[in-house]
Amino acid sequence: MSIHNRTQPIRVVVLPGDGIGPEVIASAVSVLQAAAAAHQLDLELIERPIAGAAIEAEARPLPESTLQLCRDADAVLFGAAGGPRWDHLRGDARPGAAIHGLRQRLGLSINLRPVRAFPALSSCGPLRPEITRGTDFIVVRELSAGAYYGAHGRSGEGDSERAHDTITYSRQQIARVVGFAFALARGRSRHLTSVDKANALVSGRLWRDVTSELAADNPDVALDHQLIDSFALRMLQRPSALDVVVAENLFGDILSDEAAAISGSLGLMASASLNPDGGPALYEPIHGTAPDIAGRGIANPVGSILSVALLFEHSLRLPELAAEIRTAVDAALDAGARTPDLGGTSSTAEMTAAILAGMSQAPPARRGEASAASPRRRGAASPSEGNRVPVGPLPDGENRA
Repeated sequence: MSIHNRTQPIRVVVLPGDGIGPEVIASAVSVLQAAAAAHQLDLELIERPIAGAAIEAEARPLPESTLQLCRDADAVLFGAAGGPRWDHLRGDARPGAAIHGLRQRLGLSINLRPVRAFPALSSCGPLRPEITRGTDFIVVRELSAGAYYGAHGRSGEGDSERAHDTITYSRQQIARVVGFAFALARGRSRHLTSVDKANALVSGRLWRDVTSELAADNPDVALDHQLIDSFALRMLQRPSALDVVVAENLFGDILSDEAAAISGSLGLMASASLNPDGGPALYEPIHGTAPDIAGRGIANPVGSILSVALLFEHSLRLPELAAEIRTAVDAALDAGARTPDLGGTSSTAEMTAAILAGMSQAPPARRGEASAASPRRRGAASPSEGNRVPVGPLPDGENRA
């Protein structure tokens, strides 16, 4: 069914969270509302406290009522979790337990983190422009297992105190995310890079074995295996050679944060957390709460705004609206809008206003139309055919983890 033929409004649960979360999510919501209004989409927004804000309001980081609202929604928009105020809390009482709880309870096992070099920002990052030019790849991160969800604990006192975290992966968990990554690569440049630590970790050897087996079922997609330590360097040396990168939870988290050096700032980075079996997806910028700048009105809203583009692309199946948002972001950057993390003086509100102005001035994109922000890759399908990975069965301050 077309989204335009729905009898019910599009329901999005908005969870601003802590630190700069409310500031950047306010920007994201304004873009979401503007795009919906321009295309006559009936939108229902439900805002609830989450993480530290929910601890203050309801004595728990993820209230059960909020979780149920998320289950009943079309999509969830999340800000950031944590801050010094709650550093004394432990385990499931910590603000960060909210995002991990949402991922688990909503079955969000696949995380997409696009990485692109913005032409207007070629001098903003630490890498030379000739290295980053043309970079356009996606990190596919397994999100439901590994060290973040394995057995863990802390015991003892003094010199005998110890702690442990356990990395555990099943064949099914690996096959699910790697199969998804193969399908994604098939719609792009047909090149998949799998990152592991097969030379030292038993879980890494299973990861490589399962990936190699799946490669036999996907002969049209080129596969190469890389070790995490050497790949962390290679990614910064030749980022434009990458297409789709798949990794387990911890490695995917680290690599995608490192990739911000390619784009120019963590504030530019968006993400989508998907349930491959269907259901609401969660969209969030990958940065943390940044308590040092919270409340000052200078946080970069681009990551949260590009997360809205992913929401239109994946949950609502409207890639043309995603293209409009990405084009408007590029136009704002081309015109010189820069928040302090990019070396400029624009406030959060000014950056948002520049993007909204670009959306209002640009002619509406046609269904399936690619934007300058989503260039067609050699051998790739158009965004409506391939770059959009649907939520459903696989197609033919704390820095939050």
